[in-house]
This record gives sequence, C-alpha cells and structure tokens, in this order.
Amino acid sequence: MKKTGSHTRYSQLLALAAMFGAVVSGCTVGPDFRTPAEPVAGSYTVTPLPRDATVSVGDGAGGQHLVTGQELSAQWWRLFHNSDLDRLIRQAVADSPTLAVAGATLRQAQENLRAQSGLVYFPAVDASLSGSRQKVSSAASGQSGSSGFTYGLYNASLVVSYNLDLFGSGRRELEALRSQVDFQRFQLEAAHLTLTSNIVTTVVKEASLRAQLEATREILTVQEKLLGLVERQFQLGGAARSEVLTQQTQLAQVRVTLPQLEKELAQTRNQLAVYAGKFPSEASLPEFRLEGLSLPQELPLTLPSLLARQRPDIRAAEELLHAANAQIGVATANLFPQITLSGDIGAQAATLGKLFSSGTPIWSLGAGLLQPVFRGGELTAKRRAAIAAHDQAVAQYREVVLQSFRNVADVLQALDSDAAGLRAQAETERAARETLELTQRQFEIGSTNYLLLLSAQRQHQQARIGLILARAARLADSAALFQALGGGWWNRESETGAVQK
Repeated sequence: MKKTGSHTRYSQLLALAAMFGAVVSGCTVGPDFRTPAEPVAGSYTVTPLPRDATVSVGDGAGGQHLVTGQELSAQWWRLFHNSDLDRLIRQAVADSPTLAVAGATLRQAQENLRAQSGLVYFPAVDASLSGSRQKVSSAASGQSGSSGFTYGLYNASLVVSYNLDLFGSGRRELEALRSQVDFQRFQLEAAHLTLTSNIVTTVVKEASLRAQLEATREILTVQEKLLGLVERQFQLGGAARSEVLTQQTQLAQVRVTLPQLEKELAQTRNQLAVYAGKFPSEASLPEFRLEGLSLPQELPLTLPSLLARQRPDIRAAEELLHAANAQIGVATANLFPQITLSGDIGAQAATLGKLFSSGTPIWSLGAGLLQPVFRGGELTAKRRAAIAAHDQAVAQYREVVLQSFRNVADVLQALDSDAAGLRAQAETERAARETLELTQRQFEIGSTNYLLLLSAQRQHQQARIGLILARAARLADSAALFQALGGGWWNRESETGAVQK
C-alpha cells in the first residue's frame, strides 16, 4: 500500500504539472510575426506593361512574346525543346553535390527542430541504477574498540524534470527553428534554380562557341582561297607584294582566334560536367548547337504583386526576418521567472537482491523558480540586440526585394534589346555577305582593288560572329527571365505528382 500510495502521489503531481503547463502555454511574450506586405510596384519597368495583354518584345527571329500573368512551368527549360538538355538537367539534379549539400543542410535544420521540440513539449525522463560499497571506521561510527563496519547501498530510480514554458521562451525558440527549416528549404529551391539556369546558359554558351568555331573555320577556308588568288595575281604582276603580305596577315589573325575559341569551348564543357556531378574526363556530354535550341515563343511574366511569394531568395529572406522576430520573444521571455518541476521515484536497499522488495521505495518531488534580479544589464542588452538584429533583417529583406525587381527589369530590357539587336545584326550579316560575294567576283575579274576586298572580308567576318552572339544572347536572356521570376518551383508538385517537402 505504501508503494502504491507513492506512485499515486507522483502521478497526481505530474498530471497537475501537465495541466498547469497547458494553462500557461498560451502566454507567449514578444511580437507575433506578420508576413511583409506585398510590393506596391505596379510594373517592373518605367513603362508599365498591361496585366492582361500579350506584349510584343520584338518580331524578329521567332516573334517572341511576353504573356502577363501566365503561370511558370517548373520544368521551364523544356520550352527550349532539346531532349539532350532535359536529360542533362535531370542527371544534374540527381547527382549535383551542390544540391546534396543544400539537402543535407535542410535535413540538419529539421532534426534540430525535432530535438528542440522534445525539450519544450515533453518532460525529460531518465532512469538510473547505482551501487556502492563503503567501510566506516569505528571513530566515525562512535563504536570504540571495533574495527568499524562495512555496508552497501543500491539505488534504482526514475527521474523526471520539466521546464514550464510560462512566457513562451521555448515556443519562440521553436518558431525561430521552424523559420530556419523554411529558410533552408528555400535555399534548396534557390540552389536548384541556380543550377538549372546555369546549365541552360552554359549550354547556350557552348552552342555559341561551337557556332563561332564553325564560322571561323569557314572564314579561314575563304581567306586561304583568297590568299592563293592574291599570290597568283602577284605572280602574274596583277597584285603588289604588299597585298600578299596583307592577306597573309589577315589569314594569321583569323587563325589565332581558333585556339582561344577551342579553349573556351573545352572549359565550358568541363563546367557542364561539374554541374552534372561528373568528372570532365567521364562526363560523356552531348554536343549542343544553336540550331538545336528553340527560342521560347511565349514567356510568362509574373505579376509584380506575386513576385515576392515566388522568388526563393525573397522567401528565404522572409524566413530570416521571421527568425529574428522570434528571437525578440526569446530575449523578452528571459526577463521573466522560470519554473522547473522535478521528481523521482525508485527503490533503495543495502543489497542488490532486496532492491525491489517491500519497504525499499523512495520518492521525491521538487519545484524551482528562477527570477533574474541583477545581471548587470545583460538581459535587457540582449533584448535590444535582438531588436537591432530584427531591424537588420527588415532592411536585408527590403534589399533582396529591390534587387529582385531590378533583376526582372534588367532582363525585360535585355529581351527587348536582344530582339532589336538580332534584327539589326541579321540585316548587317546579310548585307555584308552580299557585299563580300560581289566584291570577290569583281576582284577575280580585276574590276576592283584588294583594299575593297579586304574591307568586305572583315565586315562579313565581324557580322557573322555578331549574328551568332546575338542569337545566343536571346536564348540566354530567355533563360534569365525564368530564373528572375522564380523558376516555377511552386508548380512542381502538380507537374510531376511529387510531394514537395
């Protein structure tokens, strides 16, 4: 009966503590977090774009259009209609060490949240078993003439302790940790978006370099033929030695560009291999060409009011702001009393065999209150520091939003300039090609001089390379717009059926 009574008293105390904790759990000091208001900007650029209209950004090379308010695809790179690019990105997402790092960091934050949740919502329960054997001298025992005596003491107990979260310090800590989990989740999304965008732009760069190499080799072939023609005319007395030397110089200048282009192409391929999580020597990457990449005809344009909810970097900055807000509550709660309940129940006996026999139960109950009285201004200073950290997070959040809107505005302007530039470059290349062909025919029959031919050669060479660069810029800036608008990560579940954690 005595043992049963002690268990009953202990259970009643724990139940009372749990009820008390439930009653006071609603008291949480510190400011509650509020999601920042949506940006008030009505458009991304100085000239507002209609919300519900199709806006032309140039009718050259495909008639690319912006569609305001259209949803972004989470697999936006498929709009370039290149199966090799799609396979490369899927391989990179599976094997990229960058994404592996971000994923492991997210799991770490989740486990830290679970660990702290256990401390806040549940009591700590520990079991212990100890034993000792001790000899007491006769002088200590007060029995003169004896050699003292020896005794043993064995103890088995269950110890329970619980910190009552009266003013919400623990819950604010959990709030901050949840924000850290969400921050790492958006960091993972940002890493995914950066990886896929980098792959697309690097593929465009490879295609551009490959096209430049092919164009340069073709120009080199033409230059070699022209050198042979000038040399024959020189031998026949129809050209000066200086013209031969000039053509040789022109040919050498074209040749010297090949090693640089080949180096850049090799380095670009190596970068793609690393993005895919492979060694450059083992990557087995496909070759990409400009004609194999389709220009997206319609580019979705997110409304400015939605950008802050869709860019991973803005959402990550918001979670840092949330965590800083929660830390103000933690610092505030530390100014108030802290109550700890503790108790233990067990058995104590002189021998191990009698440890759980009748008459051996022991128990204890305790409660402690800690009220900070004087800390030399430490706690109030820490609260002011938490407020300052919150102000810093507010400013950083605003900076990220401003930079994000600038990013979108820059890309929109680039797309407009790309379309106009591509039209002009295409016209320039066509005119330069026709001029070169006409000048070559005239030079062959001796109706024009070499200087005009040399000028036509240079203009055509520059125009052809410029056209390649203009096409590549338009492809790269199309990918940059998808990145600037957030990449459509929020649509991944509906497109793939995968549950986003």
